[in-house]
Amino acid sequence: MEMNIRRLVLDVDKAIARPPIPDLAKAINAVPGVEALNIVVTEIDIQTVGMEITIQGEMLNYDAIVQAIEDAGAVSHSIDEIATGKYLIESVTRKR
Repeated sequence: MEMNIRRLVLDVDKAIARPPIPDLAKAINAVPGVEALNIVVTEIDIQTVGMEITIQGEMLNYDAIVQAIEDAGAVSHSIDEIATGKYLIESVTRKR
């Protein structure tokens, strides 16, 4: 039984010069099942740009997404969030 991944939040780095962020978005968007994505720059240093990439869709293929990121010239470091199942559960802030 395949898992229905609906949302992935990935920590991704790329070199300052390449790939351009729109090219990276285009590569990810071409993966079957991807319906929407956001790329937020979280850190910039002399050589790299750190990004948080949020991807939503139906039956997202994690391996194909990582391959598209790598083929575009960037590197996925970690999964920071994964949402699976019949519907999305939005985060609820815990009160302490």
